[in-house]
Amino acid sequence: MSVGKFIVIEGLEGAGKSSAIALVKKIITEHTEAEPVCTREPGGTPLAEKIRDLVKVADDSDPLCDEAECLLFYAARTQLVANVIKPALAKGQWVLGDRHNLSSLAYQGGGRGLMTLVKSISDISLNGFKPDLTLYLDIDPRIGLTRAAARGELDRIETQKIAFFDRARETFLSFADNDESIIMIDASAPIEQVNQAITEQLAKHLSRLK
Repeated sequence: MSVGKFIVIEGLEGAGKSSAIALVKKIITEHTEAEPVCTREPGGTPLAEKIRDLVKVADDSDPLCDEAECLLFYAARTQLVANVIKPALAKGQWVLGDRHNLSSLAYQGGGRGLMTLVKSISDISLNGFKPDLTLYLDIDPRIGLTRAAARGELDRIETQKIAFFDRARETFLSFADNDESIIMIDASAPIEQVNQAITEQLAKHLSRLK
């Protein structure tokens, strides 16, 4: 049995990841004749979902420090990779992820200024494991956060200052410029254009991944 492939959707808040994931899931299903295993980060396993609650909800009595936030994200990611993603890939299943390591590089590395720590933990915990293809949905954080606020109450991460998201976006773009497996999509365009761009980019890359 051939090994499955791992595709990830990345982007700032309000970039349209949910819509993109639904489209990519449909395309992968048509391409492989099987639905992909869908994951989200943080989360995706019982333990990782508990960690998600810790990092998403603010607790004024015990504020989460930046270093602890980083460590918790990697604890959740390591659980997900070990117990869901790698087993699925070994069975020949494709995996579609809502965020992965690039988010930590952007948010904790760039946004929090902890790039040295992030890269060290990433090297140790993932040992070179990475997606076969990443679609990065690029958007100005001011537009994205306006969209996110329109959906409802913002979580702890979404309420960070705009400078945090500017730094995160710069980091996303820097990695996209230097990694051929990361494809950038202009997420500020109308949804029809975004979907067309995603479809076209996947058509270019899926044939070599199968």
